[in-house]
Amino acid sequence: MKVILQKPVEALGQPGDVAEVADGYARNYLIPKGLAIAASKGALRQAEQLRRAHEARLAQRRAEVEAIASKLTAAGPLRIAARAGEEGRLFGSVTSTEVAAAVAAAAGVDVDRRDVHLPEPIRSLGTHEVRVRLFPGVEPVLTVEVVAQEA
Repeated sequence: MKVILQKPVEALGQPGDVAEVADGYARNYLIPKGLAIAASKGALRQAEQLRRAHEARLAQRRAEVEAIASKLTAAGPLRIAARAGEEGRLFGSVTSTEVAAAVAAAAGVDVDRRDVHLPEPIRSLGTHEVRVRLFPGVEPVLTVEVVAQEA
């Protein structure tokens, strides 16, 4: 059965896409949940309008996120104070939660800790590069300076 997606569906597509699915999947899941409608001549014309509206929303969201990304990079290096030993090793570690809190304090932008990409927690003093995933294709790299906490 051919259906036109009304909302994004994992592994099928975005709004406005025409997908060929099993009859039962369409009748029992996609259509009752409002995720898709059955394809017809009039609905296919509507699908093009849906696709254009979805692309316009994505373009607008991308522009907003790029403005946030430029604000983050303009804020300069983030300074995070942590307890450290004499050799520059931290007693604990700096995690994505602490980096997200530092971004909120420095740039005034709320970033979810799951969007902060650390291959592993930071365990030493110095400068580290941290990638923040804001939107597909928009991932600014922030500089994080870990300094010894004053006693």
